[in-house]
Amino acid sequence: MAWLITKYAITAALVVLISEVAKRSDKLGALIAALPTVTVLAMIWMYLEHQSGDKIANHAWYTFWYVLPTLPMFLVFPFLLPRFGFWWSLAASAVLTMICFVSLALVLKRFGIALM
Repeated sequence: MAWLITKYAITAALVVLISEVAKRSDKLGALIAALPTVTVLAMIWMYLEHQSGDKIANHAWYTFWYVLPTLPMFLVFPFLLPRFGFWWSLAASAVLTMICFVSLALVLKRFGIALM
């Protein structure tokens, strides 16, 4: 139980750190958020919990493919925000991400990469 609490505390602290840094510096906060810290942390937790190398490698592999369809959201959200407000922009960006994900999954399926 202590291990689980430690994992939660460290992971939550990372998110809080990013949001606090972003309050002071947009660029630095975005840079820290853009770093694959959560993924690296997840891989560290997996390793420390004795997951197989294949499982950790698969995590990294699929993370790469799952990140790609999220990228357009980061271009569209700032454009929509002043026009539609936070929640509508966030919802539209989430829908766009889902559309991009399904589209990417269909394209990659032709190359033997199954994301769904």
